[in-house]
Amino acid sequence: MATLRDWVSAACQQLTAAGIDTQDAAFDVEVLARHALAWTRAQWLSRLRDQVPGTPGSIDALVGPLIERRCRREPVAQITGVREFWGLDMTVTPDVLIPRPETELLVETTLTRLAPRTAAWAIADVGTGSGCLSVALASELTSARIVATDISPAALAVAERNAARHGVVDRITFRETRFLDGVPGPYDLIVSNPPYIPDHELAALAPEVRRHEPRSALSGGRDGLDPTRELLPAACSCLREGGWIVIEIGAGQSEPVRDIARRAALELVEIRPDLQGIPRAVVMRRGTEP
Repeated sequence: MATLRDWVSAACQQLTAAGIDTQDAAFDVEVLARHALAWTRAQWLSRLRDQVPGTPGSIDALVGPLIERRCRREPVAQITGVREFWGLDMTVTPDVLIPRPETELLVETTLTRLAPRTAAWAIADVGTGSGCLSVALASELTSARIVATDISPAALAVAERNAARHGVVDRITFRETRFLDGVPGPYDLIVSNPPYIPDHELAALAPEVRRHEPRSALSGGRDGLDPTRELLPAACSCLREGGWIVIEIGAGQSEPVRDIARRAALELVEIRPDLQGIPRAVVMRRGTEP
């Protein structure tokens, strides 16, 4: 009788045949199987040499359909319905962009600009999506009040569920609006992960992204920076003097963003790279009046 390790090997072969990288396939099989079986990682590792029973409640019946969905290039986070961000489990649906590890840099960067953490900071999260930024910041800044905006009511529903899940829903106001329309602040800090993929690059994105994540959260226009061009002047007008803006950008967008910031009368303070060395988190500030 086959062991669990044998079953894993066969499942990995299915995924690699569907075009998924070998290393990613092994990780995906483990995540999907542990999700379906409700096993800890310790249980998973300890049972790899166990025989796999062929009963109706077997691993094939429980995990097989999830592997088939992954073979169709559905993202793992949408199959399991959750993705970890900043150490917090975030509910994920096809209505929101799946939180990325590099976006955690926005949280880290924001926390370096707001001290003390117990102060009653006023923050806006523009284009909140899953709410990952708002929820992570609310969990760290215990007296902060956050306004989270999005044009998608479905995304806002997911964000509110995540806020409730982590006990911060009473400090986040969710508003269906474009950028900061109708929520003028003033704010101490505005954070945003705007769409920044150039439209001509969308067709080349991985099937997981191209087919399964909302285009409105990806498409940034001709050069990927149309949303940023609209956001920065609006954000500047909603900031207190000396207030901060922290946004995410894509590869190769550092220099154009410098020009956009200058035109919006913002001081570009720094651009922080992610773990791959790609310039990712842009920090800007509204100057004080002379």
